[in-house]
Amino acid sequence: MQKRFAMAAMLAASFGAHAADNSELAAIRAQIDDMKRAYEQRIAALEQKLSQAEAKSAVAPAPVVAAPAAAERRPAAASSASGFNPEVSLILQGQYKNMKDVAERGITGFWPAGGHDHGEGAVEGINKRGFSLNHTELVLAANIDPYWRGQAIIATLDGTAEVEEAWFQSLGLGHGIGLKGGRFRSGIGYLNEQHPHMWDFADAPLMYQAMFGTHGSYAQDGVQFKWLAPTETFVEFGAEIGRGANFPGTDRNKNGSGAAAVFAHVGGEVGVSHSWRAGVSYLTTRAKEREAHFADINGLEAQGVLSGRSQSYIADFVWKWAPNGNPKYQNFKFQTEYFQRRESGDMTCRDEDAVGNACAAEPTAAYRTRQSGWYAQGVYQFTPHWRAGLRYEQLDSGVRDFGDNAAYLVVDSYRPKKASAMIDYSWSEFSRVRLQYAQDKSMLGITDNQVTVQYIMSLGAHGAHKF
Repeated sequence: MQKRFAMAAMLAASFGAHAADNSELAAIRAQIDDMKRAYEQRIAALEQKLSQAEAKSAVAPAPVVAAPAAAERRPAAASSASGFNPEVSLILQGQYKNMKDVAERGITGFWPAGGHDHGEGAVEGINKRGFSLNHTELVLAANIDPYWRGQAIIATLDGTAEVEEAWFQSLGLGHGIGLKGGRFRSGIGYLNEQHPHMWDFADAPLMYQAMFGTHGSYAQDGVQFKWLAPTETFVEFGAEIGRGANFPGTDRNKNGSGAAAVFAHVGGEVGVSHSWRAGVSYLTTRAKEREAHFADINGLEAQGVLSGRSQSYIADFVWKWAPNGNPKYQNFKFQTEYFQRRESGDMTCRDEDAVGNACAAEPTAAYRTRQSGWYAQGVYQFTPHWRAGLRYEQLDSGVRDFGDNAAYLVVDSYRPKKASAMIDYSWSEFSRVRLQYAQDKSMLGITDNQVTVQYIMSLGAHGAHKF
């Protein structure tokens, strides 16, 4: 009888301990979840501080290093082939696009900027219908030594390749000074330095296409100088000189520089959850016999050739929000830019294809324009994997004075518009698919309802994106 009672007591104690263990385990799991969330927020905040510190370290003074001893200066008997190990990444980006078949697609009222098309006879760049590749980019980057860093980006498509960027950048000049040389994307504006795989929408805003062509950015061969002020508020000034061969300029094969740019950026944080940046930029360049196609007063094709000066002014503003500074689960970004471009020079009207148009005598007259445009967009990440965004944009063809050539050419005044909505899903920071719908009214008399499905895949080492 005593044995049975003891057995029953042991079983009861066991069940009680099991119930206690379950409640304790639940409490421990809850504490672990709380700690995970707290640490993720702290890690995100530290990563943000780290990125800011890295930006400053790029222009920080170089550390003083003692000269090595004679024995240390002797080369090693056998050097390893893996001693030079650059960061290598590959960006795969393509899409399916459904839109109207429009011959010589462009932006009404703006000087045709050409495009960034790698294939002959194809519709320019992002304006290809059906399935296509945007860019396949091979990126090579590494620190050259404690004082310099280098990067090269090779874009390939349909059997051709081009050098998009190839530059070196200082790491330790000191006093907040930074120097970059080679081929690089200019520091003007906000979106200009970003590669297409970094964009929040499948295409560049009309503003950037009007300023720089369907490639949506301005790059040049030259030198860039930056100075980061030693203040708590982010203050940066920059200046560039370069060849100026890309639109709106042309390659003039001359000594010296063909383009110059200056810019200034300020930014900071508002509390723990908000950060912002604002900037102003100026670009000046010159064109020699910059060509474009027009229609004459009889509807025949004519060619306009411009030689003169182009000046662009840009203002940009960006606001970001993330709860407690942790963008992993939720975040929101608002960005907007405004530009004004002024051009002046002499334009010659030609009958390039001998069709007998009104420009057969090749008259030359003064050319003056003052045009502007803007866009605004917001993108909200509502879960760790899903984002949605809206963008609205509008241009103004403004003042277009063709001088005496106005008697020979059709000059349309217009305000191009476009509205876009997108939603994308990211399995990780390296893989993303996007669905975008846009109503494009950038061409006079045409409303083009466009649907785009896009993928972006990043392989290999890939540096953090800028603010």
